[in-house]
Amino acid sequence: MPQITIERSASLDDVDWEEFALALHPVIVETVAARLEACKTRVLRSEDEAVGAEKERHAIVDVSIALLAGRSDDAKARLTEAAVELLRKHVEPRDGVTLHLSAEVRDLDPSYRKAEV
Repeated sequence: MPQITIERSASLDDVDWEEFALALHPVIVETVAARLEACKTRVLRSEDEAVGAEKERHAIVDVSIALLAGRSDDAKARLTEAAVELLRKHVEPRDGVTLHLSAEVRDLDPSYRKAEV
């Protein structure tokens, strides 16, 4: 915990996603009192996508942050805002492409368990 998943368009291969993750982790720590060593990020590359009636001229990035329950709605909102702002700094605008940047913070289900071996 936190479990972070970044889903992003294939057209954004030039972005250094590991650098983004390493910049996001301290923001999570500061905003919702997580432990840095507990932040785990996976980046998933999307091959097929559509926005409205179009298959081109759009790029999508969605950051999903799953936390153990107990954070206030205000803290979660501050974290989503900070994640989107950080995306703006790491994903450069592209000519003729609309960037769709989003973030969500949600509570992990109470059944969540982990193991480190």
